[in-house]
Amino acid sequence: RIGYYLIGASQGRIPVVFIWKRKDVSFAYGMDARTLSSIRKRQLVYTDSAKQKMVQFDIDTATISAVLNNKGDIDFSKSKAQLKPCAEYHITAKKPLQNISFYVVRCDSIATIKNIWKK
Repeated sequence: RIGYYLIGASQGRIPVVFIWKRKDVSFAYGMDARTLSSIRKRQLVYTDSAKQKMVQFDIDTATISAVLNNKGDIDFSKSKAQLKPCAEYHITAKKPLQNISFYVVRCDSIATIKNIWKK
């Protein structure tokens, strides 16, 4: 019986994997992943000071996008997640970009990068 179960489970898993890959499904269950996902869904805007820091530190928008695509950690102790109407988050990049941090204000339709710094 176990053999039949394993054969059936492995055959059923193959179509599910192909369907999920085509639909670009993500499983954002952690607090960091859900918050980063909600920021990515909004229009991303940069303040003038953030743009200046990007030029100063040689950071481009692709790097910011990489951090927001689950290569970043949110420091909730430095964030104001309960602030209304717009929550504020302190995001630090993971390896290999771990020396980049930035502050994001997430509103209903816009996420604003307020400040960027390097360690």
